[in-house]
Order: sequence, then structure tokens, then C-alpha cells
Amino acid sequence: MVQPAMVLHPDPKKVAIIGGGEGAAIREVLSHKTVEMAVMVDLDGKVVECAKEYLPSFHDGSFSDERATVLFGDGRKFLEETDLTFDVMIIDITCPLEEGPAYKLFTREFYDLVRQKLTPQGLLSVQASTVSHTALNTYSVINRTLNDVFPNVFPSVTHIPFFAMLWGFCLATNDVDPAQISREEIDRRISERVTRELRFYDGITHQALFNVPKYVRRAIEEQTHINLDNNPLMEQFPGLSEKD
Repeated sequence: MVQPAMVLHPDPKKVAIIGGGEGAAIREVLSHKTVEMAVMVDLDGKVVECAKEYLPSFHDGSFSDERATVLFGDGRKFLEETDLTFDVMIIDITCPLEEGPAYKLFTREFYDLVRQKLTPQGLLSVQASTVSHTALNTYSVINRTLNDVFPNVFPSVTHIPFFAMLWGFCLATNDVDPAQISREEIDRRISERVTRELRFYDGITHQALFNVPKYVRRAIEEQTHINLDNNPLMEQFPGLSEKD
């Protein structure tokens, strides 16, 4: 989710992370030498507190990096109130579960706000739910909604061992096309910018990420629903019905 957006930007200096409380996203952001400021806004300070104590391999000390600013509160409210603009924005939050805190961070109004807070070459990367055959609606709605705001939206898919399934992400931008950047250029940028070895992402992996399965492409093409504040997509908790 993080590295493709960071590597595709020509010179990412200011980065915002909405969510990401366990620290892995900010760890990846701060692995780039170009970054001067990384602002992370998470709703739950307890998550960060627990991550600092029990998940050192996730954050790898990133919370105490002098370039990092960690805030606790509503990510949408932060963007509404800040005067800052960002080169890269990472939305690393929970799915839009019914009665959950995140559903208004998947709407057209929110993505409009994000676009206003991106620099002209800015990129947005979104954690966008599973792309399993039986649960594609959330992913395709997110993609369709982003397409209503950004001129270029690129779906990507990869297997996440923790979830034991394929997971979907969306990259939204004003101009860059990930397919137009060669694997050699991706590897060159990683070599020049990133301060540690990446276990997953390189030029070959980059090409694979943005070549999504046919059934995912079809679901995106057929989706017509745009997610709105006054009509938000909300997933029900697994195993629960309205009667429960």
C-alpha cells in the first residue's frame, strides 16, 4: 500500500497517514530519504500505545523519528482543519463496517477533501477491502467513488497472509500512470531513496500488483454506485443480521 505511492512520486517530502496505528505504514514512509515530514492521525491512542510495547517489528522505532508527528483524533477533521498539503496520502483504516468509525472516510466528499490537500503531483493510496469472489462490492464501490473525484484511479491486488486472501488497494492520482514506469526505473528509485531492503516490493512486483484478475476488472466496470455522506456504504459485521 505504501511503497508504490511513495516510489511513483518524483520527490515525496510531506506525507500524511490516516490510521495506521500499529506503525507499519509510517515505518515504510520514513524508509524514504526524501521525506521531511510524516503526519500520522489515528483515532485510537491506545492502539499506538500497545504497538509501541508489543509490536516493535511493526513500527521499528518510527514513532520516535524526528520527522514523525503522531496525532490522535478524527482523520477527516484533521484534513478539514489543516493548512498543510501533502505529496502522498495513505488511508490505512478499517473497512466501512456498520456502526464503525471509518465509514465516512470512504465517501466522495472525503475524497474531494483529500484531493484538495494533495500537491499537484500528489498520490493517494487506499486500503480498500477484500477482493474475494463473494465480497467484491465494497472494493468496487470504493474504486467507482474514487473515479468520480480523481482523473486516474488504478486498482491493485495482492495476497495478504494475515487475512489469508487477496486484498485490494486503490491508487488515485492526477497524472502519473504506474503502468508507464518501467521495472528498471522502479528499482532505480528504490535503490536511490529507500534506506533498507524491501522484502516484497520491487520493479517486477510493481507490474504484478497493477495487473488485477479479470473478475475484479469486471466488477469495477459494472459498478455504478457512488458512495456519499448521506448514503454511505456500510458493511455489516460478519455473522450478524438485522435481527441480531
